[in-house]
Amino acid sequence: MVRGKIQMKKIENATSRQVTFSKRRKGQLKKARELSVLCDAEVALIIFSQRGRLYEYSSSKLTLEHAGSCCVAPLYKKV
Repeated sequence: MVRGKIQMKKIENATSRQVTFSKRRKGQLKKARELSVLCDAEVALIIFSQRGRLYEYSSSKLTLEHAGSCCVAPLYKKV
């Protein structure tokens, strides 16, 4: 059975939006962990919820306080 494509737009229903956010956040954290283990890569993931709550994952003991702004590059610039 093939899943249909979903249209990428804001989910208007607040409950559905929160459920989708929670499921996708969990999936992204799992993928980051898998990438770190399978490829022996240093991976960091930062997610902010609509309410401003911070969710983070780092494959090493590096934290946001230690990383500073040197690790965050704007998306529009080539690094």
